[in-house]
Order: sequence, then C-alpha cells, then structure tokens
Amino acid sequence: MEEEVVLGVDAGGTHTRCLVVGLDGSVRGHGRAGGANQRSSADPAASFVDVVATSLRAAGPVSVVGAVFGVAGAGAAGLARTEETVRRAWRGLGLPGLPEVGDDIVVAFASGTAQTSGAVLIAGTGAVAAAVRDGRIERRCDGYGWLLGDEGSAVWIGIAGLRAALAALDGRGCDTVLTESLAVALGVPAGNQQALIGAAYTVAPAELGSLAPRVCDAAEGGDRAATEIVADAAARLLGSLAAVVAEPVRPPLVLAGAVLRGGPVAERVREALVARYGVRPVVAVSGEYGAAALALRRAGRPSRVHEELISRARGG
Repeated sequence: MEEEVVLGVDAGGTHTRCLVVGLDGSVRGHGRAGGANQRSSADPAASFVDVVATSLRAAGPVSVVGAVFGVAGAGAAGLARTEETVRRAWRGLGLPGLPEVGDDIVVAFASGTAQTSGAVLIAGTGAVAAAVRDGRIERRCDGYGWLLGDEGSAVWIGIAGLRAALAALDGRGCDTVLTESLAVALGVPAGNQQALIGAAYTVAPAELGSLAPRVCDAAEGGDRAATEIVADAAARLLGSLAAVVAEPVRPPLVLAGAVLRGGPVAERVREALVARYGVRPVVAVSGEYGAAALALRRAGRPSRVHEELISRARGG
C-alpha cells in the first residue's frame, strides 16, 4: 500500500517550497519553485503546480491525505483569490480532497515552535508582526505589501538602498558604496543615475529584495547610509511587534524570514528584544516545515511529531 503523507507548502514573493511528510513526521520529498504571492509574483499557479509535482516525484508512490498552504499575501484581502489559485492547481494535479489555504503568518509561527500561542515577527520579501492565540492570528501589524508597507523587509531595504544611492548621485545624500554595489547587482554602469533608475523599474517588486544583502554587507563594512538603513529597518520591525504584543511578553517569540535569520538587522532586533522584553527569541526553520507540521496536526498527529519535525529541520 502507498504510504499516507501530508504536504506543507510555504509560498513567498520570490520562492515557493513544499515538503512531503509521512504521518510519523519523516520527510519523503522536498521541492522548490518560483514565487506565488498573488500581488507580486509572475505566475503563482504555475509555481504551485511545479513545487507540488516536483515534491511528489521525489517522494515516490504516496497517498496524499492532507495539505496546508501558507501563502504570503493571502490575508483577508487576498484569501479568496489565493484559495482559487491553489485549488485550481490542486485539481489540475489530480490530488484528492482540498488543501487548507491561509497566509504565511501562522505557518511561520509553527516553523519555530509547537506551542499554539505566542508572537511572531517576519521579515523576508515582506514583513509582518502578529500575536497568535490557539493557533490563530489574534492581532497583526503591517504585511501590507511592498507598495503600502512591509517596513523592514528585504524589499523595503532594497528600495531604501536604491534611494540612498540616487540621493548620493544627485547630491542630496552622503557618499555611499551603494552607488556602485547596487549598480553592479542590477547590471548597469556605476555612477549612471538614469541607468540605475531604468534597471530598478524593470525588476519585479519582489525581486528588489535581492538587493538587501548588498545593503547589509555595506552596513557591516561601516557605510554610513547603509548603517542608517539597517538601523531604521530594525526599528520599524520592532515597532510593528510592539503594536501587537502586550507586556510582559511571554515566550515563544518567533523570528522568521531571511532578514531575521542572520545579519545586522537580525542582530539589532535580537539584542533589542532581550533588552526590552527580557525574551530570547526563537528563530524559525524554513516555512514548509511549519506548514507540514500544521498539516500533521490537522491529520490528528500529536504535538510531539510537530516538535520532532522542527527539531530535525534544525539538525537536532
């Protein structure tokens, strides 16, 4: 008989990842595809089909009995559209039943802890803070997308870096290595303001987050403009968290997303959390593990299996 498995899918603006897990918590398959945020990714439906098909091929003969999809941009404003896209992809693959579809916040929280209540601060392509109670979002702040918010996210940092570079080139800002490093990243000549502008506007908004590591590297090298951006990013993320958590803050407090896994923004945020709240945060593993853990719990598996899956993802 085919082994019964669940799927966990974590979809962001630039990447979508899927994990196939047996009911005992053992990993059977893993896949990765392009972004699937309805607001900022090129072809979300194709990414869902690609990532699930790739993961199931890696798993071999299995029987899917459940799935959880955590999708950036699938809050209340975008949930119906995201559900329709996911379910169309699901039916196209000929899979049974229907997956559970929601945003990536609870999934990110579950990627750091098996507890059902606490808080999470996410800064990847986008950024959002939330208080979680009994496995559901109680309060949230930001997560409004690159145009209206996502303050402190990779995209926000990338755009801030471009603004600093342009300000330096037209004489409004201080000299910065970003004028050269961001031009190199976008494939245009350093010092050519119009070329930098043109290149920035040809890139999909979610892809501007790829500039964030350049800004962070410049900050670690002592660049004034980059250091100010990093400090501002950390302050904005902490402000979002403060809007949703009540003091005294009780653990777990989960940090998720590439910006908060390491680097100067993550260091500032962690130090501030310990100093301000006396809480040492937990860093989440990749989101597909949290989605798969939630799918296991929906399938009736105990929290112990959730804990073991996350522990294995950390190499424990």
